[in-house]
Amino acid sequence: MKRKNFTESQIVTALKRQEGGIAVKDIARELGISEATFYNWKAKYGGMEASDVKRLKELESEHAELKKMYAELCIENRAMKNLIEKKL
Repeated sequence: MKRKNFTESQIVTALKRQEGGIAVKDIARELGISEATFYNWKAKYGGMEASDVKRLKELESEHAELKKMYAELCIENRAMKNLIEKKL
């Protein structure tokens, strides 16, 4: 089955419609997803606005970049320590 990709704003809109009183079954049928997928979205994005979701994605990408930088610095630090120990 082909996987559909929904943007975060579409997901938040669907969640807001459910909060407005439309049944989950109807929203899921309209979007072509299962109810389980809808509830997974609700667990992840529930209570957020579109701007909150955008900020979350930005923070996640920044966090990943910082983790990479930290790993590189640890490797350089270890190499320097090994070099200094060999010289002494």
